[in-house]
Amino acid sequence: MSELQDYSINIKTKSVRETIASGKALGNLLSPGDVVCLTGELGTGKTCFVKGLADGLGIKGRTVTSPTFIIINEYKGKIPLYHIDLYRIGAIDDLRDLGIEEIVYGKGITAIEWADRIKDTLPDERIDITLKWVDNKTRFIEMKAVGRYHREILKKVAKEMQ
Repeated sequence: MSELQDYSINIKTKSVRETIASGKALGNLLSPGDVVCLTGELGTGKTCFVKGLADGLGIKGRTVTSPTFIIINEYKGKIPLYHIDLYRIGAIDDLRDLGIEEIVYGKGITAIEWADRIKDTLPDERIDITLKWVDNKTRFIEMKAVGRYHREILKKVAKEMQ
């Protein structure tokens, strides 16, 4: 395996609580500038995962909700978390008008739901999360590091989730 190849871990969760815990394990390790890209069908747990990210970042006092209609939620903490939902975005130009580049390349952590809609504009260094239903109780979560820095983060998540 080449140093530049992607690295991934796979997790199965059997409850919302376990999905949130997997997000928390990742959130505990994130730093300013990190970007987490989430994909999966409706109802697979993307927002639950982001709730875990917020918990791992120590963000308290505000309920994490999907920003489907407002596009971007900001959660203030020691490190701000920007939660972006692209479900209703029609064109990349719509995002530029919202200042998406300043957010993604800023000092906070960015979690992007439906990130596959802008895959050609995503940063070269990021973590891709894919959520799928295995059956009516079990989710399959693939966390894929794109870039060397994020490989090390996912290796730590894998150890914590064992």
